[in-house]
Amino acid sequence: MDSWNEWVEQTLEKLESRKLLRSLRPIHLSDDNSHTDEFECFDGLRQWDRASVEVEILETTFQKWLQDIPSPGDDLGGSGVAYTEAGTSAGGFRKLILFSGNDYLGLSSHPSAVQKHGMGPRGSALICGYTNYHRLLESSLAELKSKEDCLLCPTGFSANMAFMTAVGNVSLLLAKDSQPSIDERVAVFSDALNHASIIDGIRLAEKQKSVAAFVYQHCDMHHLNELLTNCPMKKKVVITDSLFSMDGDFAPLVDLVKLRKKHGFLLAIDDAHATFVCGKTGGGAAELFNCISDVDICIGTLSKAGGCHGGYIACRLKPLGS
Repeated sequence: MDSWNEWVEQTLEKLESRKLLRSLRPIHLSDDNSHTDEFECFDGLRQWDRASVEVEILETTFQKWLQDIPSPGDDLGGSGVAYTEAGTSAGGFRKLILFSGNDYLGLSSHPSAVQKHGMGPRGSALICGYTNYHRLLESSLAELKSKEDCLLCPTGFSANMAFMTAVGNVSLLLAKDSQPSIDERVAVFSDALNHASIIDGIRLAEKQKSVAAFVYQHCDMHHLNELLTNCPMKKKVVITDSLFSMDGDFAPLVDLVKLRKKHGFLLAIDDAHATFVCGKTGGGAAELFNCISDVDICIGTLSKAGGCHGGYIACRLKPLGS
């Protein structure tokens, strides 16, 4: 991992010379409420827990849905309708239970989420909305992932896109010529069932001719080892979902750590579905498998168990040695 330390340091020096490093100037929102160190504990289902999964649909739209008839979506109906015991309402609405959401803990509808600051700082964080709470969230996520720092992104999808293009920029900034040669590019090894955001990020970096992609068979460490062994490129990154949402299986993180020590690659995981629900403190799959210190980059989203919107990239400031 010493090589990655050198490459990152050289890249940061280039960015600093161009004055492109991140500068944090969070604005502070007024807060008249007193803080408390007490944690709110779950003591049974509340009204907002039901509200996070209960939705309403117009009866006519529901019938079209059952018959697979396209609906233009302009039959929005009204509100304040009284429901009948059969599940439908006198006004023509039907109550449904939503099973397709990712709000695992029901946090999106918890009243404390919006009581203090409403809908936020009224602008994107990039332009005018980066607040002390954004920075506090970044620090908290870094602590949760046992990393030194964290960067918030608009979505989990954009977090993976940003990471892959950032990895590609290492080769672009360190290239001897305007375009990196094959040997100067970063070799990215991706699980065959990785999320589409990882795949799109790799494709974008490939178009910039900054990375070369290698796809290994799903969770097949023998195949990955073979690809790593036969790859002549020095800069190597392995990226995988930690918990694959469609198949429900975990990446073999313990075996990946062994390969990391053997080949010296940068190990990145998309921990979207394991964050807050796996590990003793909710730190995710790496905590569950006791290999936090061997995962260099942890990417995730707040739209699963977090019950809100946004993504993040958590990392140590320097990769640890093997």
